[in-house]
Amino acid sequence: MDLITSHINADFDAFAGMVAAKKLYPRAEAVFSGSQEKKLRDFLESFSIIPIRRLKDIDIGQVRKLIVVDSKSPDRLGPLAELLSKPGVEVHVYDHHAHAEGDIHGTVEVVEQVGSTATIFTEILERKALKPTPMEATALCLGIYEETGNMLFPGTTERDMKAAAYLLRCGASLKIVSAYMKTDLNVDELQLLTELTRSATELALGGLSILVAKASLQRYLGDAAHLAHRLMDIEYTDAVVLILSMEGKIVVVGRSRAPELNIARVMEALDGGGHPTAASATLKEMPLEILEEKIVGLLRKAVKPGKFAEDVMTSPVITVEAAKTIKEAESLMTIHGVNVLPVVSGQQYLGIISRESVEKALYHGLAESTVLEFATTDALTAERYTPIRQVETRMIEHNQRFMPVVEDGGIVGAITRTDILRTLYEEYLRRRGVKKPLAGERAGPKKNIASWLKNRYPGDIYTLLRIAGEIAGSLGYNAYLVGGSVRDLLRGEENLDLDIVIEGNGIDFARHLAVRLGGRVRAHERFGTAKVITEGLKLDVATARTEYYETPAALPKVQVSSIKKDLYRRDFTINTLAVKLNPGSFGEMVDFFGGQRDLKERTIRVLHNLSFVEDPTRAFRAVRFAERFGFKLSKHIENLIRSAVRMNLFERLSGKRLHEELSLIFREKEPVPVIRGLAEHGLLTVIHPSLELTDKLQELLTQVHHTLTWFTLSFPEERCDRALLYLTALLTGLTDEEREKALERLAVPSRVGAAVDRNIRDAREALRVLPLKDPADIHNALSQASPEGLLLAMSMTTSEEKRKEMSTYLLRWRKVKPILRGNDLKRMGIEMGPIYAEILKKLLEERLRGRLLSREDEEGFVRRYVRSAGLRS
Repeated sequence: MDLITSHINADFDAFAGMVAAKKLYPRAEAVFSGSQEKKLRDFLESFSIIPIRRLKDIDIGQVRKLIVVDSKSPDRLGPLAELLSKPGVEVHVYDHHAHAEGDIHGTVEVVEQVGSTATIFTEILERKALKPTPMEATALCLGIYEETGNMLFPGTTERDMKAAAYLLRCGASLKIVSAYMKTDLNVDELQLLTELTRSATELALGGLSILVAKASLQRYLGDAAHLAHRLMDIEYTDAVVLILSMEGKIVVVGRSRAPELNIARVMEALDGGGHPTAASATLKEMPLEILEEKIVGLLRKAVKPGKFAEDVMTSPVITVEAAKTIKEAESLMTIHGVNVLPVVSGQQYLGIISRESVEKALYHGLAESTVLEFATTDALTAERYTPIRQVETRMIEHNQRFMPVVEDGGIVGAITRTDILRTLYEEYLRRRGVKKPLAGERAGPKKNIASWLKNRYPGDIYTLLRIAGEIAGSLGYNAYLVGGSVRDLLRGEENLDLDIVIEGNGIDFARHLAVRLGGRVRAHERFGTAKVITEGLKLDVATARTEYYETPAALPKVQVSSIKKDLYRRDFTINTLAVKLNPGSFGEMVDFFGGQRDLKERTIRVLHNLSFVEDPTRAFRAVRFAERFGFKLSKHIENLIRSAVRMNLFERLSGKRLHEELSLIFREKEPVPVIRGLAEHGLLTVIHPSLELTDKLQELLTQVHHTLTWFTLSFPEERCDRALLYLTALLTGLTDEEREKALERLAVPSRVGAAVDRNIRDAREALRVLPLKDPADIHNALSQASPEGLLLAMSMTTSEEKRKEMSTYLLRWRKVKPILRGNDLKRMGIEMGPIYAEILKKLLEERLRGRLLSREDEEGFVRRYVRSAGLRS
């Protein structure tokens, strides 16, 4: 006999698992190992989906296979637990609870971290094409909705939602689901909730607010777990533990919405179990006060330490030497965009100085005074492991907006008011049970996307990221995946161009990683960057750094810094996203500047108002990204671009950097809309004042795109210089003198300038001589032209006849060769000399005309030609 069962006090998820297991094991018998929750009992009185055997009718001695769903704990199987140790019994386990010591293990184990066991079974049924009936789908839906709190519990995953959607397509009845998921309180429940509220005691542990409430009932109430959520919402706490005495036993219900508290660990100590966010235990009757004291002790042990100063601080910190002048401090603040600087003497921290103090000193003519003379030397400080709650209190009570973090007399970090606000905001979201920002709210930085990394990157890439995090952790560094790869991951696009930023020594990390991967390293000590190269993979590593610009449009100066400063130096908010890779926080999203929000709103936004002053090429990138992703430029960006053009900032931009940015645009999949965007924002005139996007030029560029698409499809093994072709097309409308000036402005290499001129000459000459009709004449006219010149000519002409002759040349005639070679002519007795070239040219022309089809035809032609020329053979 095969037997399907679940845990004692079965709920809808347990029953849903049994229903699905019955489809996978059609010969198995289903049996409850104990009682059922009241709502499930009510459901089973109205609906019969699968036959359920009574436990007393089961002959345990006949069981050969035990299928356990929604549980891995042997203590929760009641009398059926004895089958686990019985020889000859095969055990299969399906569950979604976290692994724990003493779990059941079987020959089949399907254990995954999703919101419900019903989700796991739904995916299996869909994969195996075992479509559930409408009532089976309804039962599975009940399991999902119950376990995920109608998709609102923090443990809900994308997979749960997809599973529910599939079940609805199978005919699941939401009317039935909603009827059994209602949480309206009856009179008894309302009375119990009132008693619990009155008896509740609030604990403050590790920065968490935890409510412990107890009550005694004269009779068994049934499922009271939903009251925990009610109480948690009413009292606005991080976690709730209910202690309910009824009918000679005690039921303990725990709920937690804080990652620092795994409530299942508390319940396991009471011989119960569950999820990190929802768990319960059943005990024998005992004094509630004694049990409450025990639970409080368990909670104290279970709560992980809250955040400390080092978890929030920015490190390293820009400092100023005490002997520097006030004028130098002001310059340093401006360069780095900060309002407070720690004052140091060598490695020794002495105090802080604010911009306000600096500006007042300057106003009073004290520019040459030393920084230390005006520093605040009694500012409060914190240590690495100062609780963040304590830091908050100090900063608020003492009106201190900048908190230095000091260790052994030296400064190791700093906490700003923004850091405190972000921490408070995360806590606010957590307490409200909000996993994602509300509409209009800024994205919080602590969303975890580890499952995205696992599901959307190839397995070897995911393993590499795990290894990178482990190595960084072992070295005492923090590692982050940053940039376009993260941006495109959230957009649903694959981008395996990986960049890792290290808070620490990036080159040291790269060398350790290369040893682990069996690769090699190319390091650039000056910039703190390295490239790790293995078979089939290149990985860019950089030390977290900040940069500043001494003059507009100049190359930046670089300094080692923190991940926050590193991200702040980037061009747009959507490129400031990062994912932490260290063990323990793997997959944690870092979003200081609202990049997730702007991805959602499909908007390109800069980080600060001087962005285009510091680097005008960002204006070109803004247009390129907007067109590539289908995003819009923010109104602010448009205003900043217009200001940059009006201020002639692009004149200071080197031609080389401008040419590199244009080349990236030309290599886009759809470059024409980007060029149109450049024209709309007045950026084409940066190349040359006379360059404008006329209708004729726009049509030419569009035709270049179509011609290149044709060429790529026709000749996949050949490469055409796309950037060169688009650049040539863009400059065709200029005079020779204007084009020379434009190429000079772009500082292109001489070979590129020569190629542009040649392409235009070749295109114009081809269009002048065509059509010719004779294949030999066409070959002679086009054979010396560059491929880009011919593609440009095909794009420029409106004559289908000319375009056809050029395409036929490229497809067929350019590769035609005579069969005979010089050695063949020599064997035929023809005296060597200029006649060889003449004969081979004539052979080619005749083959093109289709008059010579074989070696014999060519040899005959050669003999006739030699005789007619009066030569010896």
